[in-house]
Amino acid sequence: MIALGSDHGGYDLKCRVMEHLDERGIAYKDFGCFDKTSCDYPDFGKAAAKAVASGACDKGIVVCTTGIGISIAANKVSGIRCALCTDPYLAKMTRLHNDANMLALGGEITGGNLALEIVDVFLDTEFSQEEKHMRRVGKMEKG
Repeated sequence: MIALGSDHGGYDLKCRVMEHLDERGIAYKDFGCFDKTSCDYPDFGKAAAKAVASGACDKGIVVCTTGIGISIAANKVSGIRCALCTDPYLAKMTRLHNDANMLALGGEITGGNLALEIVDVFLDTEFSQEEKHMRRVGKMEKG
């Protein structure tokens, strides 16, 4: 299951992501927001991140206007490695090398078709399990 969260600036792109996940048959839980009324991205980024950190969801995707603020908010939750990705290569590398468990997107930065390609690469790429990457992720987890 994928945890989703956005603020008003990321709402439209989050809706596109939900439609895409439906098409792929991938289950998700939407932690808000639920319309384009101005709201605070930390509320929804942290809610999605807590679901991933607890194991209730496998991965998360969060969206705000730029992707920056909501990624920072998600990364405040222990156990979260949220990466802001603007192209498929970054999504691939953050999964392969960093075992990122959350993806952040910018609703006003990344176009819809590109964002869906980034989502697919993020969801379909497994962590490499290479010793050096496992060691580095372990060091990040220690703080």
